[in-house]
Amino acid sequence: MTIPACTQCQSVYTYYDGDLIICPECAHEWKEGEQATDDAQPLIVDAHGQPLEDGDNVTVIKDLKIKGSSSVVKVGTKVKGIRLVADATDGHNIDCKISGIGAMKLKSEFVKKA
Repeated sequence: MTIPACTQCQSVYTYYDGDLIICPECAHEWKEGEQATDDAQPLIVDAHGQPLEDGDNVTVIKDLKIKGSSSVVKVGTKVKGIRLVADATDGHNIDCKISGIGAMKLKSEFVKKA
């Protein structure tokens, strides 16, 4: 009986641990017969449903007050080169730098793809 190669890194050094197959090289665990899962970043969309990607340029569609400051990010502010954050627990799933303000996080529901 041969043990299948890892479904993620294709390592041949996998082993059984109970009903799971484990890869010691990438620490991936799966049950025999499971299809390989694509651990790609979840789909993040803008306010109009357009999918966003790292490096996209977006435009703010609503005045956004900056917490702890008297500054406001105005409607129409262009943000260049965003970075998506997949595991954002507070809903702020975009990291960016806004000129005149600096680094901050935005929610994708308040931007549209430029």
